[in-house]
Amino acid sequence: MEKFDYAIIGQGAAAFAAAIKANELGKSTVMIGRNATEGATLGGTCVNVGCVPSKRMITVARFARELRIKRFKGFDYERGSLKYKEIVQEKDDLVKEFHESKYENVIGSLEKVTYLNEFGSIEDAEHIKAGSKEIEAKGILIATGARSFVPKVQGMDGVKYLDNESALSLKELPESMIVVGGRAIGLEFAQMFSLFGTKVTVLQRSPTILPNWEPTIPKHLERYLREDGIDIRTNVEMKSISESNGKTEVKTLVDGKEENFVAEKLLMATGRTPNTGKLGLKNVNLETDSKGFIKIDSMMQTNVKGIYAAGDVTGNPMLETLAAKEGNVATQNMFANKKLKIDINEVPSAVFTEPEAAMVGRTEEQVIKDLNDCGCNALPMAFVPKSSIISDTRGVIKVVINPKTHEILGVHMLGHGAADLIHEGVMAVKFHLKLEDIIDTVHVFPTMSEGFKLACQSFFADVSKQSCCTV
Repeated sequence: MEKFDYAIIGQGAAAFAAAIKANELGKSTVMIGRNATEGATLGGTCVNVGCVPSKRMITVARFARELRIKRFKGFDYERGSLKYKEIVQEKDDLVKEFHESKYENVIGSLEKVTYLNEFGSIEDAEHIKAGSKEIEAKGILIATGARSFVPKVQGMDGVKYLDNESALSLKELPESMIVVGGRAIGLEFAQMFSLFGTKVTVLQRSPTILPNWEPTIPKHLERYLREDGIDIRTNVEMKSISESNGKTEVKTLVDGKEENFVAEKLLMATGRTPNTGKLGLKNVNLETDSKGFIKIDSMMQTNVKGIYAAGDVTGNPMLETLAAKEGNVATQNMFANKKLKIDINEVPSAVFTEPEAAMVGRTEEQVIKDLNDCGCNALPMAFVPKSSIISDTRGVIKVVINPKTHEILGVHMLGHGAADLIHEGVMAVKFHLKLEDIIDTVHVFPTMSEGFKLACQSFFADVSKQSCCTV
């Protein structure tokens, strides 16, 4: 029996943040790493099969778009040629570099942390089995993440399909692809392959892509994606899937009418399911929701004393930085009695399409529900001088406020670099800033970040008639 202060089951963002904080607190810690996500080795999903490789591929795909649309008239764009295998290899090299520098080297530098590449199974609230080892720990953190979820559709078991992991591993660019799912992962992969030259069709079950977002964002984004050549279908019900002569056929009802789609590859981007199957949760009667995600309170505590959970295994929102924050908070609450909480309302989300979408805080509908009133303004990116300078005026910024106090309750962006621009909105929501606070803050000209200030000014004036130097 090996004894530790802390046992972390998992090896991704939540687990690493927890291990680093535990090491700072001087707690002897064991990180038990293996889980059901095959491609996610040490470091978890983000570095291995998620954010890092996908955003690298998306960045290169955007460059391919530049060659096609010829945004600037003074360049000869005809020399560009696509070498997809080399693009994939560069992506793999980058992942290897990050894996070594950010995870292997980091875990090796933590004096109080022991890493075991084994599956962890909970025996009781203080004992874990890790391979052939028996572990005793005063506290346990479950941070095993999640993997792709594939719904039950007739014929699904008999066809080959891609998920986010296998799609990133393709060595050859497919001629055509059906992407099932119109949320962040589905849209990012759909546009990435489309920009590389694949004919892409997106099938989305709900009436709109990004169904939980402020409606003006998916409305505009859908138009831009269509302009880029992506066929987007909404209100889709899948009836059956089959495979023949190297092609996959998806039979559907679109707005209640039969329609069939055929492509070389099928990518399923239909959500995530938790990696909990081998954890032995029943041994401690640990509570999960209807989809199997572990239930926690605002301090990351499960219903079992001494067992906490963090990251994607606890459900939405599934974000790398949120997982890390949760792992850190769980560890401090467990050993330093901090009683820290996380306000999900202050956590930003982004979709790395081009243009990017980003949001923080509440939507107009949510504010009306809470206050029976709402102050909302949407500013087209075309009113931001920098957007004309870079010849990309696509997008919109919508600000949602309390109309009585002018407190900023939500910020929703679509435009060039929105995933970077959203953080001023995050600070506004987090620290309860008002429109006047943003307007009174000097912004650099010309920048895209001025758009947020202009959106706030639009509540008081017609910004289309303002000079660039209006304060």
